[in-house]
Amino acid sequence: MKFGEKVRKLRKESGLTQSELAEELKITLRTVQNYERGGIHPKSREIYYRLAAVFGVDSNYFLTEDEEIVRDAYNRGGSKSASEVEELIDGICGLFAGGTMPEEDMDAAMKAIADAYFSVKDENKKYTPKKYIKQLKAE
Repeated sequence: MKFGEKVRKLRKESGLTQSELAEELKITLRTVQNYERGGIHPKSREIYYRLAAVFGVDSNYFLTEDEEIVRDAYNRGGSKSASEVEELIDGICGLFAGGTMPEEDMDAAMKAIADAYFSVKDENKKYTPKKYIKQLKAE
């Protein structure tokens, strides 16, 4: 289950509206809506801790390995990188579906794939003309 799905599920089980949850977390309604829609992840661990406190769950519930990779992608390259990594993870999960690979091995494989993704992205930056780098930063 993805981060946004977890937030929506717990919010509904708790009988809270999106506005009430936003007020509890001291964030905007739009941010809660984006979390639930799957558009963004919290930028700081503090939000994860607040969510855990509001719903009475362990903060690690929100930080599955896949979510951690996506959050790292968002922090390193913005929403475009996060969505690319999410697509990559979804595709790879299809390869693992129905297999007998232990959970810790699957997590290690996902981490290795994410590291490879960022390694290639960082390597490609060397070959990007400076005028395009300026355009990308402006976006």
